[in-house]
Amino acid sequence: MTSVVLAGIVLFALFFLLIFFGVPIAISIGLSSLAAGAMLLPFDEILIVVSQQFVAGIDSFVLLSLVFFTLAGSIMNTGGIALRLINLAKLLAGRLPGSLAHTNVIGNTLFGALSGSAIASAATMGKIMAPMQKKEGYDPSYSAAVNVASAPAGLIIPPSGTPILYSVLSGGTSIGALFIAGYVPGILMSVLIMVTAYIVAKRKGFAVSEPIRFSQAAKVVLDAIPSLMLIVVVIGGISFGVFTATEGAAVAILYAVVLSLIYRSLKWKDIPVILRDTVMFSGVILLLIGASGAMSWILSYSKLPQMLSSGILDFSGNAAVLMLIIVLILLLVGTFMDIAPALLIFTPILLPVALEFGVDPVHFGTIMSMGLAIGTITPPVGTVLFIGSKVGNVTVEQMTKPLLLFYIPVFLAFLAVAYIPALSLWLPELMGVLNK
Repeated sequence: MTSVVLAGIVLFALFFLLIFFGVPIAISIGLSSLAAGAMLLPFDEILIVVSQQFVAGIDSFVLLSLVFFTLAGSIMNTGGIALRLINLAKLLAGRLPGSLAHTNVIGNTLFGALSGSAIASAATMGKIMAPMQKKEGYDPSYSAAVNVASAPAGLIIPPSGTPILYSVLSGGTSIGALFIAGYVPGILMSVLIMVTAYIVAKRKGFAVSEPIRFSQAAKVVLDAIPSLMLIVVVIGGISFGVFTATEGAAVAILYAVVLSLIYRSLKWKDIPVILRDTVMFSGVILLLIGASGAMSWILSYSKLPQMLSSGILDFSGNAAVLMLIIVLILLLVGTFMDIAPALLIFTPILLPVALEFGVDPVHFGTIMSMGLAIGTITPPVGTVLFIGSKVGNVTVEQMTKPLLLFYIPVFLAFLAVAYIPALSLWLPELMGVLNK
């Protein structure tokens, strides 16, 4: 057994072993990288290299946009915006059977797209929608399942941190194109969930909402337009080159502050909490990125990604089979690892395989984002799963049966996006940002 292969075994075996014993992921990455690197270079040299790569990993201007979008999302989560979007969602759901379930799905899609957080979306929508649905006779476990299943749409529809991180890891794939590519897949997932909710509502005879007068509908739309304009301003500005992703994120902060002041939902006492949450979340992500920079160097030096990629390619020369392998790997990884570390570790391994059989890097970024987003609603590590359970006042076990039904449209949407590139690439190509 060569030292390279042995180093690879040590790298991954030690990493997963440390994770199993509850060691924080960033520390697990750093320690396993040091141990594997010591098998390839003298320890004093590898210590210097790991330190340098840690700093180099976060020395990126683009990563500022990750911090700024996080801050903008935290500002939006303070209130005011969510209720207006729920009113719009109720209007869009119309008089469909089980309209409150559809309202939950649309609300998650809209608020998740603005906040960039599936956790914030599930928590906010769950707190508001669960009591309303219980009052209308919905089973609490079913309501919680709808809320959980639809929450990841906000991670796929921009702006969110996943495309930004993928852009850095993939060597500079256009953030504008990645953002635009997420719209159709995210909406497709939400629509398929709504189709499933419609079928359930027809079978169980769920209530239909009362009709809304035109004057009320006009007020709801006008109230929601300022919030929705954030997406138009930020994503449009980035896509058409008016400003960079980092500048767009700063614009998002300014817009969110002004909007919150207009809505009078932002108070002085909220600001320290918002800044603390932003610093804590961003610090964790940047620590992960720095540690993963060291791991990426070890992988590159040992040529392990090339070896693993060759192994996957040797398994089959059929593009459809290789895509299925990637889909299954992402779903499996997502069940026990959060999005950021999974993206950091598996992008260097899986991207070369995808490029080898002709997958566009923007399309593959959407596949990575969607596959790992699904992991947030699957056990055992699904953070959204546990948040949705808590705000819905049900146990995960009670929620499992109805949630299994909603996994079907979620997985179908993922397979469609993986095997039909046009779902991701049509809109960026139409807007002329695909090759920018």
